[in-house]
Formats: sequence, C-alpha cells, structure tokens
Amino acid sequence: MDWFKAKKIEKAGGEERHVRTEGLWVKCDSCRQIIWRKEIEDNLHCCPKCGFHFRIDARTRLKYLLDPEPAWQEHDANLVSTDPLEFVDSKPYKDRLASMQRELGLRDAIISVTGCLAGRRVHACSLELKFIGGSMGAVVGEAITRAIERSIQTRDPLIIISASGGARMQEGAVSLMQLGKISAMLMRLDEARVPFISVLTDPTTGGVTASFAMLGDLNIAEPGALIGFAGPRVIEQTIRQKLPEGFQRAEFVCQHGFVDAVVKRGEMRAFIARALDFFCGTLQK
Repeated sequence: MDWFKAKKIEKAGGEERHVRTEGLWVKCDSCRQIIWRKEIEDNLHCCPKCGFHFRIDARTRLKYLLDPEPAWQEHDANLVSTDPLEFVDSKPYKDRLASMQRELGLRDAIISVTGCLAGRRVHACSLELKFIGGSMGAVVGEAITRAIERSIQTRDPLIIISASGGARMQEGAVSLMQLGKISAMLMRLDEARVPFISVLTDPTTGGVTASFAMLGDLNIAEPGALIGFAGPRVIEQTIRQKLPEGFQRAEFVCQHGFVDAVVKRGEMRAFIARALDFFCGTLQK
C-alpha cells in the first residue's frame, strides 16, 4: 500500500510547488512497517523487516530466476484469444482483453521464453496475475503446450511459474479443455524423461492448481503463497466449519505433502539450479 501522497505547499511568494512523495514508501501487508520502496526492490520485492513476499509481475519473476535477459528468446508473444463465446459481463470480453493488452504490453497472461539458469538452457513460462487474474484460457494453454513441445524436442528442462486465479470463465469450456491438454503433454514430457519444475506463487488457485501447477517433478512454493482449488471462504461456507490457521498457505500445504519445498525468493534460483543438476545428472546415468 502506498503511504504518502503528493502534497501542495504554499511558498512565501504565493507560488505553489508540489512535493512528489507518492509511491516512494510502502506499507508491508504483513508487519505493517513503512518501508522505502527502493529498499524493497533491492530485496527482490521482499520486506526487509519480516520477509513478506510482495506480488511481482511475470517478467520480473523471469528476471530474478534466469541469467541476464539479452540471452532470452521469447516465444508465442503474438497469440491472441478469439473470444469464442463472444462473452459479455460488465463489458465485452474483447474490450477487456484490449484494455489489458494496452495497459500491460502483453497479448495474454503468459510470457514464454528460452533462456539459461546458471548456464543451463531451460524453457520457462511465467503467468501474469495482472492480466485478468493470470487466468488460463486458450492462449495460456497453447503457449504452455508449445513450451512443453520445445522441451521434448531439445531435451531442456521446463520451468513454469504460476500466479493465477484459475481457468478463465470468459472462455468457458475452452479454458477447461486446457487442463487436460496440458496434463496430457506433461505426461509426454515425463515419458521423455525431461525435468519439469513447477513454482507456485501467490496466488495459485482453481484450474491451474488442478492441472500443471501440481504436476511438477518438483513443486516449489514461495513463502506465504495461497495455494488451493476453491478459496478458504468458499470451503468454510460449504462445510460450515472454521478452517485451521494458515490453511492453504504454502507452509501448511507443504506440511501436508502437497508441495515439496517452500523456498524464499532470494534462494529460488540457486535451489532450482541444484535441483536441475540432480535431475539431469540422474537422467544421464
């Protein structure tokens, strides 16, 4: 939350000047401390006081994980939804897509690249939460499917970073078809003995959790990430019981065996690099 706002100050001569302080300070959602924004950015968008992990965009996640960007090769950036249902809610789906595309500079909620992690070539997909909640429609499904195909062809590991509210309701059954489509392709990837690492960030829910996010050879979560299918409020209203403290947060999910590890953002790159050394070394024997 931005704390200070720009204020207008009167000078002695009657002139006005503006002191721009908006956005320079941020209140941590966890410890509620007021922190200089640059200090948070220098700490990989984690609170230096309590370690709270702020949400970040898809490209920044790739920047933190992969070797420097000039070596990246971006794929499938021109894929666009055809609006198969001609869906309209508060506004037409086509208008919503166009608005998101202008605002974020992306055609849909995914960035798919080939790059290197600690010198090892990998194929990586990162979901963009700000693009209609990071929801999975035909474009996300197709981009991930093509990334899997590239991994099978080149035998380079696949990494998918999830941040999503689930399947995209504006595409109806077309979005739900992506669950089976991606899962079937991941089976082919497994048969080809190519590693797939799934990184679950806040939030990873709905159809994304019910498909590829939980199908990694290694499933890794960021601290505090919300991970589940239905949300806690929906579950409480359905079963009419109070849920345990921390329910569906990464630590709770890991404790109950649904993810393999909870890893801090600053340690994620080294953790995955070690994991790939193990997987690739084992598969070569």
